[in-house]
Amino acid sequence: MHFSMFKKIIIALLVIALAAGGWFTSRIYRQMHAALPISEPQSINFKRGSSIRTLAKQLKARGLLDNEQYFLLWGRLKGQSTRLQAGEYRLMPESTLASLLDDMVNGKVVQHNITLIEGHTFRQVLQAIQQHPAVKALLVDEEGRPLDDAGIMEKLGHAGEHPEGRFYPDTYAITHGISDIELLQRAYNTMAKILAEEWAGREKDLPFKTPYEALIMASIVEKESAVPEERPLIAGVFINRLRRNMRLQTDPTVIYGIENYDGNIRFRDLRKDTPYNTYTRHGLPPTPIALPGREAIHATLHPDKTPYLYFVAYGDGSGRHYFSETLAEHEKAVDKYQRRKKR
Repeated sequence: MHFSMFKKIIIALLVIALAAGGWFTSRIYRQMHAALPISEPQSINFKRGSSIRTLAKQLKARGLLDNEQYFLLWGRLKGQSTRLQAGEYRLMPESTLASLLDDMVNGKVVQHNITLIEGHTFRQVLQAIQQHPAVKALLVDEEGRPLDDAGIMEKLGHAGEHPEGRFYPDTYAITHGISDIELLQRAYNTMAKILAEEWAGREKDLPFKTPYEALIMASIVEKESAVPEERPLIAGVFINRLRRNMRLQTDPTVIYGIENYDGNIRFRDLRKDTPYNTYTRHGLPPTPIALPGREAIHATLHPDKTPYLYFVAYGDGSGRHYFSETLAEHEKAVDKYQRRKKR
């Protein structure tokens, strides 16, 4: 065969090979960059230990992937196959398979929010955490039954501590699959940090021997103050009572000590002695009664210097209180804003 003819054949074959390769590459590129056939946002969970083949099967099952081999080849050519990070990823109508892999390599997982509310009890907080769809419940025993308070604190590495008030109320950004243990540990550490900071900057001569005592008082201030600007004043009233060895006589502590509280506090409840009844016992209750926020902690450690010893809610829905220096004045205020209103 003449050399020139051979050369032409080689060139023709190369052209055909390049054309075929270009066509093949174009097919892969079009699949990877076409908008996904969805009209609403979807989420996809990529579990730890999964492979790109697992992901391909997930996408195929949802009708989001036509050719698995194209997808796998793209992942290998781009060096992404072994770099996918576990987590939850959001698929939008304008998303592509290529953008999904980019997000998974960069770990752009979906962020969820969960809010632990000031003034809620630990049990309310635990219920909110464990009912969140992104949270994995691990605070159970070997038979799958929920742990009691002691068991929970032991699991968190704080055996012997009471859980009430130990967790900072805030909005936390979480990712799918976070455990209740991890989230509570974050909230515990945040509260410990904030309490330490506030304790270090506290005013002198307060009637608290430890940060924990301040935390107990802050939880009471949190429950009693619906209006933020009243917190330092309410803290000042309670601190005045502590200094005079007067009972705190605050309903929220009594309520905390009532088993199966039905929403109504009765006169017999105020007379029934429990560790949390501040009408029958002097000093602070044994533990906090709720989650105090930073503002309540700060108010407790920087109380207003006030002559007041009493306060009563106006009862008009504003959450504000009338403050008194004497018992006689307080009784008149109670009669005006509470008793007469009830009658």
